[in-house]
Amino acid sequence: MKAYLENINKAFESRARLGIMSVLMVEDKVDFNTLKETLNLTDGNLASHLRALEEAEYLRVEKQFVGRKPNTTYHATDAGREAFKSHLDALEQLILNNRPNS
Repeated sequence: MKAYLENINKAFESRARLGIMSVLMVEDKVDFNTLKETLNLTDGNLASHLRALEEAEYLRVEKQFVGRKPNTTYHATDAGREAFKSHLDALEQLILNNRPNS
């Protein structure tokens, strides 16, 4: 097996998780509703993908109240950023190494 394939991370295989991490790579923190609207996901679907990324320690959850309303924000961890960068690098190598010669 090609070495770059070893860095393809199953945690990022779904469109939702790829989207979540993509947003978190460019924003320091993002709240639940922004992620839901940006990625066009249902509450339950988004919550399950966020939980999986949290369990993998790729994101950190911060819960607080703004006024009387609960507000949950998400941040990519350093480990999450590194894992996602490695995943993207592996995908890039997969594409570049399998292009037909023009």
